[in-house]
Amino acid sequence: MAQVDLVNRDPNNINPHLQCQFEDVLAEPDGTHSIDCVWKMSSTCFNCWKGLCYKLMTLLCGCCIAAEYGCQFAHLSFLHIWYFTPCLKIFQINCGLCRNIYTQCINCCIEPCCVACGSLFHHFKK
Repeated sequence: MAQVDLVNRDPNNINPHLQCQFEDVLAEPDGTHSIDCVWKMSSTCFNCWKGLCYKLMTLLCGCCIAAEYGCQFAHLSFLHIWYFTPCLKIFQINCGLCRNIYTQCINCCIEPCCVACGSLFHHFKK
């Protein structure tokens, strides 16, 4: 099993849309500024509560949700390994048989007519 990277926790960049900082949510345009200490405290409160609530929710629910997704992906793998792939192989085998039967029918029934017509029109010249 691979070592868990505790620094880069989104190595495949699957959640770039969730990168949300204080500056992405709250912004005061020029000419409309609060008192500096209010702005600094608002940033501190935002970051503190966002981090605290996220950590609390992951503490309470993260392991259970991860276990559920582990079970779902195990079930999905099971279905693909033991059901879908064998069904696909059966389908490929049967389609191969159908292709052989179709090819034989074409070769026996239609090819002689096409060869005869080809021989007939082969004698016409400009």
